Amino acid sequence: MDLGSLKKAAGSANDNKRIGRGQGSGTGGTAGRGHKGQKSRSGHKNRSWFEGGQMPIQRRLPKFGFYQHGKVEYQVVNLSNLEKIGGESEINAERLHKAGLVKKAASPIKILGDGEISKKMNIKVNAISKSAREKIEKKGGSVTLL
Repeated sequence: MDLGSLKKAAGSANDNKRIGRGQGSGTGGTAGRGHKGQKSRSGHKNRSWFEGGQMPIQRRLPKFGFYQHGKVEYQVVNLSNLEKIGGESEINAERLHKAGLVKKAASPIKILGDGEISKKMNIKVNAISKSAREKIEKKGGSVTLL
């Protein structure tokens, strides 16, 4: 046995329709394209955005907005939320993620100064507001920017 002797299983494949091969075939004459018109001619290309000469949708609708390349989207956490998980140990992205304060540990995190803290905290984040840094350092904590 070799690859040349392999055959498809009986009934597993149909022969292709031979279009435009005489009236007896059932698809002679117009070859299934109907009568006349652009779509019956050879060389017809139907582009998906073409609307028959009507003003196309990409020109009917107004342009708006823009995309700012290089913009950093921070996940924000307030000091009042940090108070809930607090403690002496280091607070980093993984710990915030486990506590459910951020959705992704890999995305950049920024601490904002809304609320008060009662414990000393050592925090490692990507960004922090001025007021949040002051409140943390006033309690004897430290802030490390990544």
